[in-house]
Amino acid sequence: MRIIGVEVAGGSPVFSRTLPHGADPHRLVWERGYRVIRPLSVQGHAPELAFTVQVVRHGRRISPRIPPRTRSMDPGLDLTDDVTPVVRQRLAAYVIALSSRGILATQFSDKTAVPGLWGLPGGGIDPGEAAAEAVTREVDEETGQELEISHLLDLQTDHWIGRSPSGPIEDFHAVRIIFAGRCPNPTTPVVHDVGGTTGAAAWIPVDRWSATRWSASARTLLERHLRSLAEAWQDAG
Repeated sequence: MRIIGVEVAGGSPVFSRTLPHGADPHRLVWERGYRVIRPLSVQGHAPELAFTVQVVRHGRRISPRIPPRTRSMDPGLDLTDDVTPVVRQRLAAYVIALSSRGILATQFSDKTAVPGLWGLPGGGIDPGEAAAEAVTREVDEETGQELEISHLLDLQTDHWIGRSPSGPIEDFHAVRIIFAGRCPNPTTPVVHDVGGTTGAAAWIPVDRWSATRWSASARTLLERHLRSLAEAWQDAG
């Protein structure tokens, strides 16, 4: 995936850079002399996606890059010399989806490293698929809901070494494209993709979201965006 920076929406790029494995896009932009103001668009089809952000020059000293520390998702994992993790960068799309019933959430199954925790609906973008197509498909598979995408919201990445649900040990770089969306006709969520990484789905009331056991990545996104999205929902309603 390429990260493209523009100073004015619709303007010419001031930089265009492929996101390296394990890299944080915000750090990548900073090292080019800019900081991210807001995401503008995501175009193309996986794996050739282009994520465009509006940027402004930060005018700060750029310190030498310090190699990021890769965390382990499995404290008991023994990475001996004869075990080489599979390097994998996964492009995925997720959504903070609201309705009159609350926030649409999915619960991680026992096939994941965080069983029982709740997250945002979404998942991997298939080759040849656009990000918006992927998140719409995933919402249907994981919750049975009809999704209307509102706008592009965020780009979140994470990097760890751990055992995948299928077994192999991976050096895993999660690249999550986050949308805002609505479900105009909410129903009781149903998981159609049975036997996968989604164990359950539910509507979480907005006023009770903080009491829910969210994954770290989902909680970070909700702390950052939920208040403004919920206010916009109320104003539109």
